[in-house]
Amino acid sequence: MNAVQISRDVVLEPADNNRLANLCGQFDEHLRQIERRLDVEIASRGNRFRVTGRPGAAEVGGDVLLALFSMTDQERLDPERVHMMLQESFMENAELRPDDDVSEVANDDVISIQTRRKLIRPRGANQTAYMRRIRDHDLAFGIGPAGTGKTYLAVASAVDALESEQVRRIVLVRPAVEAGERLGFLPGDLSQKVDPYLRPMYDALYDMIGAERVTQLIDRNVIEVAPLAFMRGRSLNESVVILDEAQNTSIEQMKMFLTRIGFGSRAVVTGDITQIDLPSGQMSGLKNAADVLKDVNGVSFTYFSPKDVVRHELVQRIVEAYEKDDRSG
Repeated sequence: MNAVQISRDVVLEPADNNRLANLCGQFDEHLRQIERRLDVEIASRGNRFRVTGRPGAAEVGGDVLLALFSMTDQERLDPERVHMMLQESFMENAELRPDDDVSEVANDDVISIQTRRKLIRPRGANQTAYMRRIRDHDLAFGIGPAGTGKTYLAVASAVDALESEQVRRIVLVRPAVEAGERLGFLPGDLSQKVDPYLRPMYDALYDMIGAERVTQLIDRNVIEVAPLAFMRGRSLNESVVILDEAQNTSIEQMKMFLTRIGFGSRAVVTGDITQIDLPSGQMSGLKNAADVLKDVNGVSFTYFSPKDVVRHELVQRIVEAYEKDDRSG
């Protein structure tokens, strides 16, 4: 721990033993999880808790305890729920993220999207900036490791635009395999061949508007699924077009995709440049576009880091370990 420490006292009301046990977890596992993540110490006696650590961390620890305790009346807490609360608090606290530049995100410009099934809010300044850029730019890139919400928030923004009648269609695009889209060996029709590669976007849609509604919209061609190779020669008007896993596009494929954007349309391109599956020596279209288009008006880039990972706590540590290995190699 740092030499300079403060303590924050928190009293949780009502003093309900069942809710307190829910908060602490089996063998106090939830408290230990908070301690490890924030580098604090938590002492408790009944419904009185003391969080000790560096300034900022102790304050956040107290806030996390209060927030989690408020949930104990309605749900059974588990390590995943505690992790998500920690991650959200961690990303929103500037003192705990001293290296981040979050100055462009105003406190009153936090975007939330209400879909048919859930309310979606960005977690932290980087996700907030990403959603705002999708809203304000015709072409928005989200680049970073798995688990940072790039695809999920892009789909949420597309659903919001469709439901509010800003666009007439959502088009989901992904490079199924390498250049040439070698899909012939897979059984089924085109949709069945491509579906496995688009599963993350389907899952997001099911989560937001339900499987039955998604099926109806696909049947009406309001939601369209297309492998990247089949985009050539098309012009997409009044649509939100999402290109996922864009790190696996060639330069030619990326240029072809970007020139499909039509009137009244917006495009979102997501990818992780640390997980390129192209043949050795072939330049990623995503990496190339990030360099070529960085100063083009109307194009925005949001770069995510391991700190933005909102999945299991272990995922963040795995991403950080691989980044460290790449730098040392």
